[in-house]
Amino acid sequence: MAAEALLEVKNLVKHFPITQGIIFSKKVGAVQAVDDVSFTVNKGETLGLVGESGCGKSTTGRVILRLIEATSGEVRFEGRNILTLNAKEMRELRKDMQIIFQDPYASLNPRMTVGDIIAEPLKIHGLAKGKERQKRVQELLEVVGLASYHARRYPHEFSGGQRQRIGIARALAVRPKLIICDEPVSALDVSIQAQVINLLQDLQKEFGLTYLFIAHDLSVVKHISDRVAVMYLGKIVELADKYELFDNAQHPYTQALLSAIPVPDPHYKRERTILQGDVPSPINPPSGCRFHTRCPKVMDICKVQVPESVEVSPNHWVACHLVRK
Repeated sequence: MAAEALLEVKNLVKHFPITQGIIFSKKVGAVQAVDDVSFTVNKGETLGLVGESGCGKSTTGRVILRLIEATSGEVRFEGRNILTLNAKEMRELRKDMQIIFQDPYASLNPRMTVGDIIAEPLKIHGLAKGKERQKRVQELLEVVGLASYHARRYPHEFSGGQRQRIGIARALAVRPKLIICDEPVSALDVSIQAQVINLLQDLQKEFGLTYLFIAHDLSVVKHISDRVAVMYLGKIVELADKYELFDNAQHPYTQALLSAIPVPDPHYKRERTILQGDVPSPINPPSGCRFHTRCPKVMDICKVQVPESVEVSPNHWVACHLVRK
């Protein structure tokens, strides 16, 4: 039985214009943050989206939710292109699509109690009132491992891990179908990261959630994801099942990322792929394959022709001239 797609992203583009002048501003360029990105997320699965800082991962997540408007492309949620919805339709849809932010402190209003923070989406969408709303807040706190009396406290009274649990409770409040996790554990200690990851997995099983998990730590992504998409400078270069990707990575960039994962064995030695230079500017990305300026296996064709994404094995897609048919 084929998996049913909950989210379909097709040819998504987001360019931020660069203007010059104060009064008569003139467009002089654009930051090509996301450029022709396509993928699907099936119901009940976790798709990991990984890459270096500045590659466009978080921008992709925000464009999907229309926290930032797309330049072009399609984002279909349960078959509907949400980029064409009006404000009222989009507001209604937000119950089904939520986000957990990277910084668990900056994303919480310091002037509101935890109870008010979690109750706010219930109030906005008219899902519960009075004692029913209060009971729902207490239930959500207990679901994420906090106590009901924590509702009376303020965000600054909690640790980073506890604040992220509050953010998760807020996202769960409206019973969403899809949650975009925007590096939800990168600001936390390693021991706390494991707790939050395990909590997200437990919640997924309990509520049938679907995750788009954005991260730069491949070891975290391997633990939580079903499939993994690797992003470089606004483009997805490889997409596969997590075991296939970790055991049989085809793109040189993916291979370099995997070789950088720390191994908890001081006696184990493996060959590292050290990339030369820095990530090029998204304002003026390289021609052809965007990775060719740092690729250890670069060929002449890489400098002039953009590689198409090719299915090298079932459900394993690679955008690289080395694997073209």
